[in-house]
Amino acid sequence: MLYNILFPLSKHFILFNVFRYITFRSVYAAVTAFGISLIFGKWFIQKLNSARIGEKIRKDGPPTHARKAGTPSMGGVIILLAFVVSVILWVQIKSPFLWLSIFSILWFGILGFIDDYWKMIGFGKSRGIPGIYKLMFQTLGAIIIVSCYLQILPADFAFKTAITLPFIKIPIFLNQLYPVFAVIVIVGSSNAVNLTDGLDGLAIGCVTFAAMAFAIITYVAGNEKFSQYLKFILIPGADELTVLCAALVGAGLGFLWFNAHPAQIFMGDTGALALGGLLGTIAVMVKQEILLLIVGGIFVAEALSVILQVMSFKMSGKRIFKMAPLHHHFELSGVPESKLIVRFWIIALVLTLLTLSTLKLR
Repeated sequence: MLYNILFPLSKHFILFNVFRYITFRSVYAAVTAFGISLIFGKWFIQKLNSARIGEKIRKDGPPTHARKAGTPSMGGVIILLAFVVSVILWVQIKSPFLWLSIFSILWFGILGFIDDYWKMIGFGKSRGIPGIYKLMFQTLGAIIIVSCYLQILPADFAFKTAITLPFIKIPIFLNQLYPVFAVIVIVGSSNAVNLTDGLDGLAIGCVTFAAMAFAIITYVAGNEKFSQYLKFILIPGADELTVLCAALVGAGLGFLWFNAHPAQIFMGDTGALALGGLLGTIAVMVKQEILLLIVGGIFVAEALSVILQVMSFKMSGKRIFKMAPLHHHFELSGVPESKLIVRFWIIALVLTLLTLSTLKLR
């Protein structure tokens, strides 16, 4: 919005010329989102505490989590508000990527909010929306996103159904299978982040690192010169996604201010489903779905631990891990929560660096 209002004034005041630069708007999008998170977050936590809306801890979870009972949840509302306001201010308002991203984070965020509300207020001991219905609505949202994205791309765009393999950077054309693949990426990403959200600051820290990586990836994908040099598929207008990723970093850091151990608030499904869905959407829009597997390696490991645990128990009656997702296994193995969180963050940072190294390696 600010770009559309203030950049035309650069004809008369050269100062407003800075709004043409993606880097400038990205920095201030991050700062704006961070500030909104801090200001709104404090007020929101106070309101939830006054209403005594708190987390209900599962009895089959790690014993150390009992002290977290009553901690306010639905903190994803803070992230969503900070992100949406920031990107509307700093992204070109005509960018179709802006509105598709907002649709993504709100669709999955509203679904998560209903799930959180159902668990905490609506149905007492209920664990929320039944899994099959949640998956159906996630899939429906992903289908809408993928369908709109394919319409956004130019009619003569040769790589509509292509994905790119890192390191070798050879486009692979999936043809009719591509929409199914893209839907699986978005839904899988949403659920993987949700499974990771089990310790104070764990999920939001890993999401923030992933957003940092995609801030650079999206800039390359939308820049003709850099995409050609680094053998990326050029996505016209995708560089505006850099501003969105920066806003996500700012919103994430602002939320981490309150979510760091010991957490004053949890993001809940409101934040976890929304952030995972948004990351998957961004990866699809710049055709770097495979890179999401690398930068989101923590999310992948958490999801795989649940899948393997369920499969093992159903087939043999035995469990591979003491408890799934994976972070609970390490908790029950005696690793202190604060140390475990930092170690996962370190791994997420290393994966971010590995992901960025693929930009040049081929």
